[in-house]
Order: sequence, then structure tokens, then C-alpha cells
Amino acid sequence: MTKSKSVLKLTVLSMLIALGVVISPILRVEGMCPMAHFINIVCAVLLGPWYSLLCATLIGIIRMAIMGIPPIALTGAIFGAFLSGVFYRMSKGNLIFAVLGEIIGTGIIGAIASYPVMTFFWGKEGLSWLFYVPSFILGTLIGGSIAYVFLRKLSDNGMLAKVQTKLTAQSYQDKSSLLSDALVIAACGAILFVVSSIASGIFHLTAPVFHVLPYALFAACVLAAILFYIGKKAKH
Repeated sequence: MTKSKSVLKLTVLSMLIALGVVISPILRVEGMCPMAHFINIVCAVLLGPWYSLLCATLIGIIRMAIMGIPPIALTGAIFGAFLSGVFYRMSKGNLIFAVLGEIIGTGIIGAIASYPVMTFFWGKEGLSWLFYVPSFILGTLIGGSIAYVFLRKLSDNGMLAKVQTKLTAQSYQDKSSLLSDALVIAACGAILFVVSSIASGIFHLTAPVFHVLPYALFAACVLAAILFYIGKKAKH
């Protein structure tokens, strides 16, 4: 039984690594790789911190080897992957803490660690200790929001607990709150902000409305989060 569970865990790990390599180029710009954070959080919740760390490390090495990605493929992934699993287990199953672990691990620790690596080992000039912090945090907000919605849906229909039990014999009752859902809705504004900004640059949309659009979309998501929270709170 133990051997069968180990094989299943390695199979899921391999699938997540392959998926991470394939989807990592989506929405990617230098210093921001949202889908890598999505994989980190999903792996942390399903398999735990050590498997998530291994997953992030192997994805980073493969991306560096076959895609020519600089070492931030590692520094921008491994800390968040591990802390995501640690925070999730310390909170006894609160998905928002898995996202928070990714934000702190990648957006702050990984971003700061990337400075000496990129400067002294990669030879990139003009950087500072906080150079990667804004883009790393933005990337974790995007990937974390997607992961939260995905895992919350699995939790709502009972699939998340079943998968966790099959993989680790340890499952948690989702403790995500109404406030967590509202925060994720607000964070989705970051996704729309980045997508609209990138689209404007690609298609050379220079009209004044396209300069305002990213901020308007972000504000709309924040407003939607507030209304969602107030509406749900009133019902309860």
C-alpha cells in the first residue's frame, strides 16, 4: 500500500513538472512568471512543501536548460514553493495561507535573492536589491489568484480532500473565509491590469483610453470585491 502511494505521488509530481514546463511561458515577461506560481501552490497543497520544493527546482532546471531562462527560474520559485506548503499545513488547510506563502517566499525572499544571483553570476548590471520585488509580487498575485480559484472549486465539490487522502493520507477541511474570496477577487484585478497593459504594448494601442483601461479594470475588480463581501455578509 505504501509503495503504491509513493508511485502515485511520483506520478502526480511528474505530471505537475511537465505541466509547469509547458504552461510557464503563458503571460511570462522577464521577472514575472504567473503560471509557475500556480503550479507551486497546487503542488504544495496536494503533496506538501518538500515535494513542491522538488517540483519547483526541477521545473526551473529544465527551463534553464531548454529555454535559456536565467537563474531567476530557480530563485523566483523555490522559496515560494516551500513556504506555500509550510503555511498551508501550519494553517491546517487554509488555502489563502498557501497563496500567502508563495507571495512571501517568491515576492520578497526570492526577489531579494535574485539580485546577487543575477548580478554576480549572470552579469546583469543596473539592478538593486528590490529590483525584482514589484514584478515578483505581481506574478504571485496573478498565479496565486488562479490557483486559489482552482483549488477552492476542488474543495467545494469534495475532490481536494479525496485527492489529498490518496496522495498523503492527510487531508484538511477548507477554512477559506468570505474575506479570502473577496481578496482573491480584488487580486484578479492584477491579472486584468497586466493582460491589458501587455496587449496595449503588443498591438501598439496608443489612444488615451488604453492608458487608463488597466487602472479602470483593476479598480473595477476592487469594487467588485467590496460589493461581494458586503452582499454576502448581509445575507449571513
